[in-house]
Amino acid sequence: MIPLRLVLKNFLSYREATLSFQGLHTACICGANGAGKSSLLEAIAWAIWGESRANSEDDVIHQGSAEALVDFTFIHNQQTYRILRSRQRSQSTTLDLQVAINVPATPSVPLQFRSLTAKGVRATQQLILDHLRLDYETFVNSAYLRQGRADEFMLKRPGERKQILADLLKLTQYDELAERARDQSRHLKGQIELLDRNLTQIQTQLEQQAGIDEARSQLASTLAQTQQQQTFDTEQLQTLQASQQQRHTWQQQLSWQQQQQRVLTQDCQRLQQELTAAQQQQQDLEAWLHQEAAIAAGYAQFQTLQTQEAQLSARFKTHQLAQTQRQQYLQQQAEQAAALQTTIQHWQAQLEALHQQAAEIQQTLRKATTVEDGLKSLQAARSHLHQLDQLQLQAAPLLQRRQQLQTQLDRNQARLSARLDELLASSRQLQLQQDRQPDLQVAVLQVSDRIQTLEQRRAYQQQVREKGLERRNFMERLQIEQRNYEAQLADIEQKIELLQTDTPDATDATYLPCPLCDRPLDEHHRAVVLAKHQQHHAEILNQLWVLREQLSASEREIQILRQEYRELEQELHQYPTELERRGQLQAQLQAIIGVQQTLTQVTTEMTAIERSLQQGEYATDLQAELSLLDQRLQELNYDEKNHALARGDVDRWRWAEIKQAELKQAQRRQTQIEQRQPDLEMHLATAQQDLEQLHQTTALQLQNFDQQLADIGYNLEQHNALQAAIRSEQVWQLRYQELLRAQQHYPRMQQRVQELTQSLKERQLALQLNQAQTQTLLNNLEQTPDLQKSILTLEQRLQQRRTELDEQLAALGRLEQQQQQFATLTTQQDTLSTELKTLQRQYRVYHELAQAFGKNGIQ
Repeated sequence: MIPLRLVLKNFLSYREATLSFQGLHTACICGANGAGKSSLLEAIAWAIWGESRANSEDDVIHQGSAEALVDFTFIHNQQTYRILRSRQRSQSTTLDLQVAINVPATPSVPLQFRSLTAKGVRATQQLILDHLRLDYETFVNSAYLRQGRADEFMLKRPGERKQILADLLKLTQYDELAERARDQSRHLKGQIELLDRNLTQIQTQLEQQAGIDEARSQLASTLAQTQQQQTFDTEQLQTLQASQQQRHTWQQQLSWQQQQQRVLTQDCQRLQQELTAAQQQQQDLEAWLHQEAAIAAGYAQFQTLQTQEAQLSARFKTHQLAQTQRQQYLQQQAEQAAALQTTIQHWQAQLEALHQQAAEIQQTLRKATTVEDGLKSLQAARSHLHQLDQLQLQAAPLLQRRQQLQTQLDRNQARLSARLDELLASSRQLQLQQDRQPDLQVAVLQVSDRIQTLEQRRAYQQQVREKGLERRNFMERLQIEQRNYEAQLADIEQKIELLQTDTPDATDATYLPCPLCDRPLDEHHRAVVLAKHQQHHAEILNQLWVLREQLSASEREIQILRQEYRELEQELHQYPTELERRGQLQAQLQAIIGVQQTLTQVTTEMTAIERSLQQGEYATDLQAELSLLDQRLQELNYDEKNHALARGDVDRWRWAEIKQAELKQAQRRQTQIEQRQPDLEMHLATAQQDLEQLHQTTALQLQNFDQQLADIGYNLEQHNALQAAIRSEQVWQLRYQELLRAQQHYPRMQQRVQELTQSLKERQLALQLNQAQTQTLLNNLEQTPDLQKSILTLEQRLQQRRTELDEQLAALGRLEQQQQQFATLTTQQDTLSTELKTLQRQYRVYHELAQAFGKNGIQ
């Protein structure tokens, strides 16, 4: 790792700092104690690993700041990286990892970075460790010796030192290789055991070859007899089904005719109802047409009354408009009068306020003598306070320094007390750890036993998985064979169908050509070819039954293996947890070994701190400086209480200045009131005069409006009587509209009655024809018996015999498949034997590699 650039912001003792390492091969950082030399290295360690010498995470933030930031750029494995880590006080830490995506040609061109940050600080930290392949403990014990901790590597336990050296030398790679070799050897061992079991099973199957041929011959004879009986019953069933099908057809026709009969009946009823309703509507229209003269006379009288009412309505609108104008004028004049009244009240209120202010000002001016005495007392109190302020300027730095010294002494005492509490807690913790050693040893043994049991189950799980893979491959081969047989079966069935379709008539003396090869065939040769194809068809069908039986058995075996594998997977779910627990227990047991020495060191340090606290032997230079400051303060004789009393006297007499300002303000206000009072009196008189003139103008205009209303001459009672007469005669308008509607609809209603009469006659004729056809179908059904029960009995017998045929064909197929498998098993036995020897040789190689890569080998 080659550093390039370090940027600090509010980190430890630094506010802001930027340090460039470019062009440097070896650098030395020098300076006084506390200058911040080690803080630069602590910043690099904090940016990469998030670790520092601070007691808490917030202690890395500069005092008085809210956030700390470190930006570190470096080169690792010919690649430029950048890490930004920040921390906000009492909040979380943010971490960002970036990689450079360009190589600048000149120093003035900045690097461009691409973010590699993972989801979360912990994941990003693990990503940094994966790139660097170096953790914090190895860093502080190898490349970086922290201040005051140069012997940290030597103080660690032997196991920890060994682990640090192993990390530096990358010995974990040999552990990984050893683990991989052990996994491979376990895998090969499981395959060897699986092959041994398979060879044993093959040998057992080969011993069962005797007796297969005899059983196959007996089963073939039984199968031929059953097929002959099945053919006879099938022909009888076809004859019965044809008769039953004809009866079923007649039943369907009868059902359709009955449905049509119901529809026609409903149509006749609906048309009869519509015809009756149309005839009634026609009679109603004729009644309206007979009243035409009376309705016309009444409607003319109604129109005359409407004309008179329209004239009165126009006169009413004119009267209403004049009345509205009179009301609006009254409202406007009232608003103007109210505004003038408000103005008068406003000027009267201002005059009253001026009189009241003048009285208040006179009361204020009477206090002038008392204010002058108060000003003299205030001047004397301020002179005394100035003297005490000068004395405070001399004593304040001494008091501040004394406060700082006392704070530092308190901090030293608190630090020693905290260290004492920490040591006491460490002592109790170390004692508890020492007491836990026997329990930890027992727990390690128990966890090791559980891990050994789980490893055995893990090996067995691998064997189950390999067995499942083997059965899956076997099923795939069976499925390929099944598809091939199905294709052959379809081809043979097509050829048999061609041979059966082209069978010549017995009276025909010519030879028809073969449908397969176009050569002439007589009846005998055609029967021979058909028999051969049928025999081949039966053989393929037997093979298919055997394959399906084997596929079903293999599927059941795979389901059992899957269930067992899932149970083992659930059981092995605890394996990583147990490994982690064993490592933790072993680490705790190793840590307890060095507890006694650490406990002695802690006890010695506790005794020294207790003696220092009891005798006060700490920070002697601070205590001496504190004594000198107390002596100097006694010589100055400065008392903060007297100073506070002097400030109180000044505050107590400060009211005189305020009252003096009030007196000056009262004199100015008195002059303003004397100037403003004549103007207010003049405005009030003007407003009262305007109000009187407005009242006179309003009375004259109202007389004009009343004369205009009288000239219009509108009579409300006459208008109401005319409207009542119109309402009583309004019925003639409705009758006139009904008369118009009757004249319009009467021709269409006549046509509608004729159409309904014709449709009703057509539906009645169709109903009579349907009834005759329904009776014919009923006669046919009575003459044909129902053969459903006979067909059902014959079908059940055929189904039962078909089941027997399927079972016999399956058994025959299994026997033939077993005969064919004997040759396959012999070849498979030779192949597995060769494979077993190869696996045994590979197992020995990986077993030796696991020992070579282990603790007793290269390491």
